[in-house]
Amino acid sequence: MSAVDWAALFVSILTIISCVAMGIKWLVKHYLSELKPNSGTSMNDKINRLEIRVDEIYRLLVDK
Repeated sequence: MSAVDWAALFVSILTIISCVAMGIKWLVKHYLSELKPNSGTSMNDKINRLEIRVDEIYRLLVDK
């Protein structure tokens, strides 16, 4: 293999690795945005509402 072939191989491998890294970065960014509170529509807000409801149910059961 000539130097040009090695350079082409190196660039192609580097391109594939960078595409995978950018895809992972995009996924992490969007999954983490779901965990931040944003006035009621995020997963974090929904979980917090469910925890409050479960606590109310426990209080009702203990009072009886």
